[in-house]
Amino acid sequence: QVQLVESGGGSVQAGGSLRLSCTASGFTFYDTDMGWFRQAPGKEREGVAAIGRDGRIRYADSVKGRFTISTDNARNTLYLQMNSLKPEDTAMYYCVAGYLTRGRWYDPNEYKHWGQGTQVTVSS
Repeated sequence: QVQLVESGGGSVQAGGSLRLSCTASGFTFYDTDMGWFRQAPGKEREGVAAIGRDGRIRYADSVKGRFTISTDNARNTLYLQMNSLKPEDTAMYYCVAGYLTRGRWYDPNEYKHWGQGTQVTVSS
């Protein structure tokens, strides 16, 4: 059974940092496309960052230079280091896993497995 468990969310002031973690089980971690999505109230889910089976890393333009996605294969854990946080980063953040069939890392339909989410709130 596939499980994705996020942690590390919280409330910070603008300019602050948080590190999200996602512990995975039930699948071959290093052979799976993984990433982070977020959803703010009243908005659609947005791809934030992804790391492919081939190691290729992608970021949404809105987080480039501020967020860093990484993995620890020994711990089956995916991370998202978020620096210089802005109020517009406020959202529920989800860890995702799957096998991209169309190469669209930013498309939520490409990912079969989702975590329960962790809330990030950035105040001005």
